[in-house]
Amino acid sequence: MIPESLARLVDETRGQRRAEWAGREVWLANEAWGQLAVSLQGAQVLHFSPSIEDSGWLWVTPTPQDLPGAIRGGIPLCWPWFADENTADESPDRSGPMHGPARKAQWRLDAVDEHEEGVELHLSPEERLHGQLVPRAVIQANGQRLHVELITEHVGETPVKITGALHSYLAVADAFACRVEGLAGATYLDKLADFAERDQQGELGVRGALDRIYRSNAELCLDDGTRRLRIARQGSDSAVVWHPGDAPPGDTSTEAARHFLCVESANTRLDPVWLVPGAQHLLGTTLSREETATP
Repeated sequence: MIPESLARLVDETRGQRRAEWAGREVWLANEAWGQLAVSLQGAQVLHFSPSIEDSGWLWVTPTPQDLPGAIRGGIPLCWPWFADENTADESPDRSGPMHGPARKAQWRLDAVDEHEEGVELHLSPEERLHGQLVPRAVIQANGQRLHVELITEHVGETPVKITGALHSYLAVADAFACRVEGLAGATYLDKLADFAERDQQGELGVRGALDRIYRSNAELCLDDGTRRLRIARQGSDSAVVWHPGDAPPGDTSTEAARHFLCVESANTRLDPVWLVPGAQHLLGTTLSREETATP
């Protein structure tokens, strides 16, 4: 579920091209294997559909902020910290932006490797975002899955603690009728209750606002009643599930917000990553549809 203006750009694309949407440069593909849209602000996947019959797996707000604001929706890259936990912030007073600088930065498209079954994009920031850390993003899309990975390389001289997330806004028919499978029995921190620690009783049914960090590296499944989307995560022992309920942020409406649920691959206060000089860390998420068995 993406804005009509972006959907029109994708539909008008034949093969691959660059275009402008909401004041940002976007890379578009509309090919036999499916559709993909990526914003070069934030190296952010905005749209993925494995077939023209599919309405798309990601949600983007119909009222995006003007630059230099970030786009709500798709898969923002939260780096090198998650939320307001500025673990890798180099400012003296830890005053860096929410979710880090990567999601608002301009990224360059370094390579496009295409083949008959899909495409692989490689991106890196146009400017240095951290004194000791260098990120790069890899996006793979084909007719069966979407895979996004954020790779951090330590090129400095002292250890650095990082957190981060692939903040996936997944398109759903109705957020308050969704079920997230795979978290039963997992411990979580409830951010709406001052990070109280609780245990998940049974599978998670979404019925209103929630903001939880689960201690889990299990593969998950999001069932919204019309589609079952599998969510596999790499380099992550935290699963974040978030929805604002009936009080969404100012850049979207309550009605529009009912059509997304965030289920994120993350490194949080539960599993921060210490990088030593010369080391790398890969945070990844893979989305694929679970096909319903026929009788």
